[in-house]
Amino acid sequence: MNRRVFLIAALALAGCASLPPPKIQAPPGSALQELEPLYLALAGRDALTIQVSSNGCTAKEDFAFYVEPRGEAVTLAFGRKRIDTCKSFAMGRQELTFSWAELGLKPRTPVFLLNPLVPWTGPGA
Repeated sequence: MNRRVFLIAALALAGCASLPPPKIQAPPGSALQELEPLYLALAGRDALTIQVSSNGCTAKEDFAFYVEPRGEAVTLAFGRKRIDTCKSFAMGRQELTFSWAELGLKPRTPVFLLNPLVPWTGPGA
């Protein structure tokens, strides 16, 4: 293989692999600035499961939630109380499950989740 082609291909791949993940930006001064980006939100029969980024020490106790009634439905938002300061080799994710009772909701209450959903791009991406 031509060394020049190999060098160009290696530089192109290195550039793609080193791109930072997209930043989620709420409007300045907005209350939404502190919301945690989620990789997953799954409403089950007994609980709501969310998936968040983790450096290895993320726990359910590190999160606060805010519920606001809106007629028959509610809005729900999750925010991180403590930053995960662990030093992991590759970025990871953690699933956190909150029962409907913990959230102060009945199981069939319609919920509007305010947190942004972002794609999981894999470890180290």
